Amino acid sequence: MHIAFDISQTGSDKAGCGYFAHAMLKAMLEISPEHLFALLPSFGDFYFDPFLPLLNPFPAGNTRYEKMHPTRASAGIFWKNNDLETLLEKPDIVHSNNFWCPVQLVSSRLIYTFYDLAFIVEPAWTTETNRVGSFEGVFRSSIAADWIVAISKASRRYYLDTFPSFPEDHIRVIYPCSRFADPSATGKRPKVLEAIQSGNFWLNVGTIEPRKNQRKLAEAYARYLALGGPKMPLVLAGGKGWLMEDFKKHLADLGITSSVVMTGYVSDEELIWLYRNCYANVYPTLFEGFGLPVLEGMQFGAPTLTSETSSIPEVAGDAALLLDPEDVEEWAQTLLRVATDRDERDYLGIAGKMQAAKFDWKQSASSLLDLYDEALQTPKRSLLHHGIK
Repeated sequence: MHIAFDISQTGSDKAGCGYFAHAMLKAMLEISPEHLFALLPSFGDFYFDPFLPLLNPFPAGNTRYEKMHPTRASAGIFWKNNDLETLLEKPDIVHSNNFWCPVQLVSSRLIYTFYDLAFIVEPAWTTETNRVGSFEGVFRSSIAADWIVAISKASRRYYLDTFPSFPEDHIRVIYPCSRFADPSATGKRPKVLEAIQSGNFWLNVGTIEPRKNQRKLAEAYARYLALGGPKMPLVLAGGKGWLMEDFKKHLADLGITSSVVMTGYVSDEELIWLYRNCYANVYPTLFEGFGLPVLEGMQFGAPTLTSETSSIPEVAGDAALLLDPEDVEEWAQTLLRVATDRDERDYLGIAGKMQAAKFDWKQSASSLLDLYDEALQTPKRSLLHHGIK
C-alpha cells in the first residue's frame, strides 16, 4: 500500500495534532514495514513549518519525503494543483492530520483526522484566523473525505451533529495514546523547579490559552490558599498561546504570583519528571477532542483532577476526579480535600496507571491500517454520490 501521510505538525513545537500524527506513524512503521509511506512535510497552506523534516526526521525505513516547499505560498500552489494525485505519484491513501483538506482527489482515498470543534463551540477560545482556517478544513472534509478518523466518541458525535449528511458508517473512532513508550522513565527535573520539593506541587500541563482554562484554575488555587490549603506551588507547564496576554496581571490581581511557576514549553524528559513528581495533575479544560495531558499524567502515576466535559470522561474513566470546569469553589474544595487526604491521592495514582494501560499505540495503529484496507475496498464517496458502486 502506498500511503501519503501528513506530518506537517510533527516539528519541534508540536502539540496535540502533531503528537497524534507522529506517534501513529511511528507505530505503523513498526508493525507494518511492508507499506510505502510518503511523508508530507507540508500539507496545504493552513499550517507551515519550514524546518520539517530537517530538525525532526523520522527513522529510516520504507519511507520517503515528498516535495518540500520553501514558503507557505509555494506549498499552497502545490496543494491546490488540480492534478495533485499525479504530483504525489498516485498514492492509494492520502491522510490529512492538520485540519486542511484537499477536495480534488479522484482515485486516492482521503482519510481525514478530526480532532474537535472547539472553535465553533466557543469562538472566543481562539483567534479569527485559526477559527476560519479550521472550520474551512473540517467543512471541506464533510464534502471530500472518504473516511473520518475521530479521536474520541465525543468528537465523532460533534462531527455528525454538525454534518448530519456525512455517512455514519464512514467515521471511525481511533484513540490517541501517550507519546511516552516507557512508563518507568524518570525524566529530568526542569531547572526552574530546582528549589521545589518533589511531590510538593500542583501541576497543570497545556498551552496557556482560554480553552485550557488556566484563568479559572488560578482563581480556584487562590481560593484554596485562602481556605488554608497547604502552600504547594502551582506549576503551569506549557507554551504561551493566544488571547491570554493579561494572564500574569490576573495572577497578580489574585495575589498568587509568587506561588505560581510558569515553565514555558518543556521537553518530553522534563514533562515526564513533572508528571512523576507532582502532588496531583490538575486539568480543568473547558473542551477537548481527547485530552492527552490526562492520559499521560495517569501513565506516570499522577493523581488526576480534571473536567467532566467533552471527551475527558472517556479518557479518565473512573480513575480521576471529574469536576465542573466553571465551578471555582468546587475545584478549590477538592484541591483542599486531596491535599489533606493522602489515601485518596494515592488511590488516584494507582487507578490512573491502570486506566492509562488501556490505551496502546500499536492497537490504534493496527485499527488505522485496517481502516486503510477497508477504504481501498470501498468506492470513493464521490462515486457513491452518483450511484456508482
